[in-house]
Amino acid sequence: MCGIVGVVGREEAAPRLLEALRRLEYRGYDSAGIATLVNGHVERRRAEGKLGNLAEVLEHDPLPGTTGIGHTRWATHGAPTTRNAHPHGTSRVSIVHNGIIENHAELRAELEAHGAEFETETDTETFARLVDHHLARGDSPEIAFSGALKRVHGAFALAAVFAGHPRKLLAARQGAPLAIGYGEEEMFIGSDALALAPLTRRIAYLDEGDWAIVSDRDAQVFDAADQPVERAVKTTAFSGAAIGKGNYRHFMEKELHEHPAVIGDTLRQYVDPATRAVARPALPFDPATLPRLWLSGCGSAFLVCNTARYWFETLARLPVDCDVASELRYRDPPLTKGGAAMFVSQSGETADNLAAMKLLRAGGQSLVSVVNVPESTMARESDTTLMTVAGPEISVASTKAFTAQLSVMACLAINFARARGAIDAAEESRLTAALLEVPEHAAKLLDSSDEIEAVAADIRDARDVLYLGRGSMFPIALEGALKLKELSYIHAEGYAAGEMKHGPIALIDASVPVISLCPSGPLFEKTASNLQEAAARGGRIIAFTDEEGAPALRRFASRVVVLPKVDPFVAPILHAIPVQMLAYHVAVLKGTDVDQPRNLAKAVTVE
Repeated sequence: MCGIVGVVGREEAAPRLLEALRRLEYRGYDSAGIATLVNGHVERRRAEGKLGNLAEVLEHDPLPGTTGIGHTRWATHGAPTTRNAHPHGTSRVSIVHNGIIENHAELRAELEAHGAEFETETDTETFARLVDHHLARGDSPEIAFSGALKRVHGAFALAAVFAGHPRKLLAARQGAPLAIGYGEEEMFIGSDALALAPLTRRIAYLDEGDWAIVSDRDAQVFDAADQPVERAVKTTAFSGAAIGKGNYRHFMEKELHEHPAVIGDTLRQYVDPATRAVARPALPFDPATLPRLWLSGCGSAFLVCNTARYWFETLARLPVDCDVASELRYRDPPLTKGGAAMFVSQSGETADNLAAMKLLRAGGQSLVSVVNVPESTMARESDTTLMTVAGPEISVASTKAFTAQLSVMACLAINFARARGAIDAAEESRLTAALLEVPEHAAKLLDSSDEIEAVAADIRDARDVLYLGRGSMFPIALEGALKLKELSYIHAEGYAAGEMKHGPIALIDASVPVISLCPSGPLFEKTASNLQEAAARGGRIIAFTDEEGAPALRRFASRVVVLPKVDPFVAPILHAIPVQMLAYHVAVLKGTDVDQPRNLAKAVTVE
């Protein structure tokens, strides 16, 4: 959430800042703004809503200057208004900020006692006023900035420009990512490499507690004790190519159609198609002797972990604990000596993941991250990083990253099972063959979406929807419900099918669609029985199954969507696609903002 960009350059800053902010739209935001230095003075332009509104403001009231900062805000303290939009500051300094300053109320009271007059409800303005307080005493920008940093607590990334200093900006990070970009006689800062890709591919990431003085030629980096430090400059894999929707209506539609390629590319990283063996990734532990594994993530990534738990326990006979990261970080659980943890994330910047990783690291656990961004903080904090090959995912609701993460976990489960002697080479070959067939099945599914669009028309006016699944289909039911909530704002809940009689059945009537993920296999009859109970109470049953399961379900279901028949092991990967498609089509029919649903952010960098 929120995005920061900054430039000390040779060309006008505002157009470059605006373009960089467009590449950060995927994070989610509700207002935006830019500040530049004009004839030694700080000037700014801000707007509520989408970046198009800020572009219109700049068109009518241009902002010159070659040094500046920009920001997309996701509101925390104060409503999403132009007044509360960043940058914030005074005539001496302008600040942009990601994260939360936890002691802002205490500092605000202190500054007001010294005569400061606040204009907004934001915690960010507190930092700006604190820096200004130092400047008013005659401190240099560097002393004022570093002095203010020592007073604030929380998670933040910050950037500042100062009146009278046209070739300089200051930046800092604590708990939220920030990168420095190196150009030719110009320098940049940004929340991530994607934003900076059109400007430069040479990037250094600030470590926790770092702050930096960025000029047009170089950057001086200091640690929390104000000691000079060196941070490695690396070449990012992201290109500066324009991020577009092509011929698709939305980024999400485009990303849904990338499922087959993404799954295939990810599998090729881990599976040798000739031998049908999973290559052993470099791990900080031996899977054969691992006593226990933690799996953790947030949102859809947590549901990947839930699915993977079935795979690791069933296939590899490995005990697994699965926790949402925001709970794990506070639970202080007992940890098994020699254990390991895998954290799953698209962005690799989720604050709760990073805090939980710190907790488990302190408890002696080895850390592995499954991420889509190799330069991310989670990747850099892990012993080993396992990459998904999903490419940039711009839509806030995760789609292709989800199936890529599932693909990585499926490969690992097979590899662990083989290492632990739980399966033989023949079974490994059978399971990997089933995995390698998924991209083709996914492509066929995407080419025949008319039936899913018809289901969307059936449920678009529903107030409540129930999703049911058993075994590894249960987390996919949760994913379906999550996507429908995120995109269409319809209340939806996912349940283990066997739990329906323990409460949810009381909600069922003719107005409540019951969507079931019910592929043929060992749990089919149990799930079908649960659905018959719902149908007997007037529930509208919509079943996703395969050719083998369809005849039994057609006896009582109002709609049966037939998917390709696949091995039960890979069924969760394939079934995730139609429930995502369903949520997309419902959202389109309802006219909601598909790519940037209200109140949501892609990278949640605060608690």
